[in-house]
Amino acid sequence: MSLITVEDAQARLLAAIAPLGPETVTLREAHGRRAAADHVARRTQPPFAASAMDGYAIRWDDRAGPWTVIGEAAAGRRFDGIVCAGEAVRIFTGAPLADGADTVIVQEDVERDGLDLRLTGDGPPSRGAHIRVAGLDFVTRAVLVASGTALTPARLGLLAAGGHGNATVHRRPVVGLLATGDELVAPGTVPGPDQIVSSNGVMLAALLADAGATVIDGGIVRDDPAALQAAIAAMAHADLIVTIGGASVGDHDLVLPSLRALGAEIDFWKVALRPGKPMLAGRLGSAQVVGLPGNPVSAFVCAQLFILPMLRRWSGSEAPLPPLSTARLGVGLPANGARRDYLRATLADGSIVPAARQDSGMLKALADANVLLIRAPGAAAVDAGTMVEYLRLDTRLDVA
Repeated sequence: MSLITVEDAQARLLAAIAPLGPETVTLREAHGRRAAADHVARRTQPPFAASAMDGYAIRWDDRAGPWTVIGEAAAGRRFDGIVCAGEAVRIFTGAPLADGADTVIVQEDVERDGLDLRLTGDGPPSRGAHIRVAGLDFVTRAVLVASGTALTPARLGLLAAGGHGNATVHRRPVVGLLATGDELVAPGTVPGPDQIVSSNGVMLAALLADAGATVIDGGIVRDDPAALQAAIAAMAHADLIVTIGGASVGDHDLVLPSLRALGAEIDFWKVALRPGKPMLAGRLGSAQVVGLPGNPVSAFVCAQLFILPMLRRWSGSEAPLPPLSTARLGVGLPANGARRDYLRATLADGSIVPAARQDSGMLKALADANVLLIRAPGAAAVDAGTMVEYLRLDTRLDVA
C-alpha cells in the first residue's frame, strides 16, 4: 500500500464510524460527555416572581413612601398576605414576591424605625425593579441542552435546575490497548539486558481515558504470532483495538500479518507524516483497529491526529478533528521534506519554538511541549517571525 495523506487517513477513519448509542447516567457521571438527545426543561425557572435584592416589596404607585412593614419574606418562605396601599414587606434575595407588590426597593434606599419605613435614597428606578419574573431563565419544555452538546459543569447545573437528575449521553467508546515486543518490560520493572521500559501503554491509556474512552489494558504481548493473535482476538468486543509497536515491515513486526490471519480488513497502512509513518488502520469484525508505531512520540502524535478524533466522533461530536491555530516562529526553520511534519514545540507569549531535537524516541521533549508545530510537505525554509500553524496539546493539569 502507498502512503496516504493525513487528511485522507482522518477522513477514512471517521467515515467508518458513527456516534455510539445512548445510555442514561447521573448528572455527575455525565460530566464531559455529549448529550445523545435533546434535554428539555421539566419546570419553569424561576418558578415564581422573586426578589433579586435584599430590600422591601412595595407597590410602584407608593414608591415615594412612607410605608408600614406588615411582614417578611425569605427564600423558601413566602409572605402569605397581600400588600396594600402604603404597605411594605421585608424581603430577601430569592424570596417569592408578595401578592400585591410589583417592585422591590433596596434596603440602602430606606430607613426603618420599628414598623415605620421611609425613603432616604433615590428609590426604585422603574416598576418591577429588582424582581426576577417567573420564567426569566427558562420555561417548561424549552430545550436546555441540544443533542450533541458537550455537558460542561454549567450545562449540568442548567439541567439540574431544569428538573433533571440524569442525562442521556452517548455510550463511552471501549478501547483495547496492546503493546507488543520482547524488548518491553512493565513500568516499575528493572529491564534486563537489551530491554526497555514500556512507556507507551501508560501514556496512551491516560490520553484515551481523558478523551472519554473506557480503556482495557491488555499489557505487553511478546513477539509470537499465536500470542499476538490470541491477545487481539480477546479484544474483539471493543469498539477500537489499538496495538502499539510491530506495525512496520521488519522480521519481528507481527501486527499486520497477525491481523490478516484473524481475517481483518486493512484499510490503509503508512501515512505521509513524521513522526508516525508506519501506522495502519482496518477492521476486525465489529471492531475498528489502529496499529500505532512503537516509538513513543510517533504513537502519541498518531493518537492525537487519528484516535482522539475517532473517540470524539463516537462520543457525538460533529467537529471531531483537532482545531489548528497560528503563531509566530521564535526561530528560523529549514525546508521540510516530503511528509507533513509535527514538531514538538513550546508556545509562550505568542511565540512558538520547536524543541532542538525531534527524535521520535525522546519523551522529555514531548513532556515539555505544549503544542505540535505543523510543517506542510515540501515547505520552504522560513525565518523567525513567520506565522505557522500548530496543534495545541492538552495542558489542563499545568500550574503556574
